[in-house]
Amino acid sequence: MTKPAFPALNATLRRLRRHRDMALLAGLFALMLAGLVGLAAATGWRETAGQLGRLSAAEISTLLLLSLGNYGLRAARWHLFSRQLGVPTQAAQNLRYYLGGFAMAVTPGRVGELVRMRWINRETGWAFERTAPLALVDRSSDLAAMGVILGLSLGFSTLGMRGALPVAALAVLAAWVATRPALLAALAGLGYRLTGRAARLFVRVRRASRSLGSFRSPRLLLLATALGVIGWAAAGYAFYLLLGWMDAGTTLPRAMTIFTFATLAGGLTGAPGGLGGAEAAMIALLTFDGVPIEVAIAATAVIRVTTLWFAIGIGLLFFPTSERRSGQVGNALEQH
Repeated sequence: MTKPAFPALNATLRRLRRHRDMALLAGLFALMLAGLVGLAAATGWRETAGQLGRLSAAEISTLLLLSLGNYGLRAARWHLFSRQLGVPTQAAQNLRYYLGGFAMAVTPGRVGELVRMRWINRETGWAFERTAPLALVDRSSDLAAMGVILGLSLGFSTLGMRGALPVAALAVLAAWVATRPALLAALAGLGYRLTGRAARLFVRVRRASRSLGSFRSPRLLLLATALGVIGWAAAGYAFYLLLGWMDAGTTLPRAMTIFTFATLAGGLTGAPGGLGGAEAAMIALLTFDGVPIEVAIAATAVIRVTTLWFAIGIGLLFFPTSERRSGQVGNALEQH
């Protein structure tokens, strides 16, 4: 008599978790907007609102299309990595996993995106330890791509950003470490010896590192880096177009430098989605480059909405489908 109650209870718990996650996303979005609105009010709300009003529907659509190009290229990279690892999934599944994971982009350190591993486990039976390298190599590829873009754009710009080159070097170094199985396993062992805690986590990292050897092909890494560079460059180009439409008068290399550095700086803060840190860095760098504060605030608000929050919106569209389909396949596998 109690069995029928469990599916209903599980469904209720899922709905509650969904409502909680939606409330968290809404709160974080409101927090970002409150910060930008407060800054705009302190520096000239009318001027900032005027800058926002200058953008046409076609221009906003262009920004969103460039963001879609970024997401599509990175999703193709995820599929490439999945095929290399041998995960028995199709391109449509991998697209659904990757885009659905964006719904969790504002979790601290973006660890919530590991939900992709849960969906793969349900639909294929592959354990977390076998698929975790996918998340690691995907993140390291983003770091490498952004490090390359930052280094190149900084070389062609005239911005005096002393901290940008070390950040670019650290990004590329982190990407290199993440594709070295022996080094990563050694770091996991060192981490456990230093902390004496989270033994299970460090063991999982050591196990996961064994699969990283699958991604050491120079051809694979070159193609993956190229996809990441083109994808993130599309987002940086969108920022350049936006600044041009607002008559900010900056060059493409400078716009790329500011966008990439601010995005990396936001990620280094560990805040969900880089919230706060990325916006502060972007506004500060734009004003340092001579962009009026009202334009800097407006441009930062628009580019964050059309990149980060647009990705989250897409993720929220794919997330329920991924949860439902993976649950159905998982239940079917358990019954067999």
